[in-house]
Amino acid sequence: VQLQASGGGLVQAGGSLRLSCSTSARTFPNWAMGWFRQAPGKEREFLAAIAWNGDYTHYADSVKGRFTISRDNAKNTVYLQMNSLKPEDTAVYYCAADLSGVVSQGILEDYEYWGQGTLVTVSS
Repeated sequence: VQLQASGGGLVQAGGSLRLSCSTSARTFPNWAMGWFRQAPGKEREFLAAIAWNGDYTHYADSVKGRFTISRDNAKNTVYLQMNSLKPEDTAVYYCAADLSGVVSQGILEDYEYWGQGTLVTVSS
């Protein structure tokens, strides 16, 4: 299974980006999906997760109110809309799939498949 993350880039502080993560896997609609990030020298950090049907979402406190996770099961794609970006948001961003379909509380081990990461750089 491949998850393809895209949409990263360079943005000024206060700006916005939308990340996408897509797959050709037919079982995508059954999965819960999450977004994580990892900054240089730091551990991978949970950001947001969404249930298989989009009815439930969960966010880390660090991004609540600024980031929004959504999904389009018809397109096998999950999104992360990032607003009011800060320099400390600079990191490689990863999408991940939890085959249980249920949103976990940000536990990395709950996610079976991972995308390759997309770099987000926020300049001050």
